[in-house]
Amino acid sequence: MRLKDKVAIVTGASQGIGQIIAQAVAGEGAMTVLAARSEKNLADTSKAIADAGGVSHTVLSDVTDEVSVKSLMEETVARFGALDILINNSGVAGPMKAVEDITAEEWEECFAVNVTGMFLCCKHAIPIMKERRSGRIVNISSMTGKRPLIHRSPYAASKMAVIGLSRTLAFEVGEFGITVNTVCPGATEGERIRRVIANEAQALGISLEEAEKNFTGTLGELVTPGDTANMCVYLCSEDGKHMTAQDINVTAGLCWY
Repeated sequence: MRLKDKVAIVTGASQGIGQIIAQAVAGEGAMTVLAARSEKNLADTSKAIADAGGVSHTVLSDVTDEVSVKSLMEETVARFGALDILINNSGVAGPMKAVEDITAEEWEECFAVNVTGMFLCCKHAIPIMKERRSGRIVNISSMTGKRPLIHRSPYAASKMAVIGLSRTLAFEVGEFGITVNTVCPGATEGERIRRVIANEAQALGISLEEAEKNFTGTLGELVTPGDTANMCVYLCSEDGKHMTAQDINVTAGLCWY
């Protein structure tokens, strides 16, 4: 097991990619703290981990609330005695509007979760990692921003901000043995992307197969949540100890910069 006896926090662990990341990290032996705002969905993730023989602990947490984030870090250390890995996955899609129709409140709400939430989690995790002179931080961004996505400017801007934050933090904390990387998933298999593909097919008057080609890369396939989870495990393991300040695309070739 590549993460045996490590202690990890995964935010946004209640559904989607975050749920699969949490299961993958726990499956590699990490004691995994599951953080999100949905108690029921967190329980589902925890059960899946337990059924597979893993160890987890759930914490209701709001990454936009600094008191809540600080409490998450304190509870993790109190429960498991350490914090080795932080995977910042919490995020929101933001409004789907032309930029002139987006309110300042909508813009700020998107950034509050996607950027400020990551900042707060890093802020309160890093002192714990510095004491141990070791740590792994993985921030989940997106290929969006690297590639334009019409009517999604707050989301695109916030995801590019994650890359800037990660690169800078990597240089701030490298001397303490802490790595910081960004993973940028592409269009990911699941109910949400299937709805997007169906809507595009209908809007353009084309088949589902033709519409799907707009969301797949050179391999002609959508990526899976497991693809992103596997990259996170690698970056958090001993195998990835010399990887830092990188933004890594997991897009099946749909984005290459």
